[in-house]
Amino acid sequence: MDLGIKGKRALVCAASKGLGRGCAMALAEAGVDLVINARGAEALESTAAELRSFGVQVIAVAADITSEAGRAQVLAVAGDVDILVTNAGGPPPGIWSDWERADFIKALDANMLTPIALMKALLPGMIGKGWGRVVNITSQSVKSPIAQLGLSNAARAGLTGYVGGTARQVAEFGVIINNLLPGIHATDRAVSLDAGVVKARGITMEQAQAERAAGIPARRYGTATEFGATCAFMCSQYAGYMVGQNILLDGGAMNSTM
Repeated sequence: MDLGIKGKRALVCAASKGLGRGCAMALAEAGVDLVINARGAEALESTAAELRSFGVQVIAVAADITSEAGRAQVLAVAGDVDILVTNAGGPPPGIWSDWERADFIKALDANMLTPIALMKALLPGMIGKGWGRVVNITSQSVKSPIAQLGLSNAARAGLTGYVGGTARQVAEFGVIINNLLPGIHATDRAVSLDAGVVKARGITMEQAQAERAAGIPARRYGTATEFGATCAFMCSQYAGYMVGQNILLDGGAMNSTM
């Protein structure tokens, strides 16, 4: 399928590894030129080299997108983009009694206020052109809270509320904003969460992964490749009537009719 976005320009955050990398790969395959960002320069440059094999232009900007200085650096390079994919690592797990105000502020900065700041900076240009796509990578936890990820639950739910209203204000200008909600995928984040289970329960990593997979109807973890393909479709010419939606990609883990 021709997604109709060849020659468009995208900014993809946290693109050196995991789900962000999967999104960047799928967009490059669709012919989209890319500005990619992550904190680690070495991994980012390695990803950029792979992306260029699709024959697209790729600029890599190593910076902390969750900081004001990092965002300014990335936005200065990104310029006038057609597509924005926001993404940042999730806060650490814990329980309700672990978290203080500073923990919530840090989570909000990374997982709510950073994507809002990026949208505020880039939406005017998209509106001016009459076309744009924004995909925010959030989490399944906005639909089904995960107790040990309370910081993520709170920050990402706040972003979801913001997007719900904003998406409906800009859709008339051809600018489409949606959220993509991953369940467990085979990424470094999954390794980190599973390592916590290993430490807490004294089991092997293989046992922890098998137990988690057993609770997913698909009986496996998702892949960055299939996640990226979904993201690319949400950025395509065919997504123009999908406004302010939360697309869950969790292998059926959330048991719900609607």
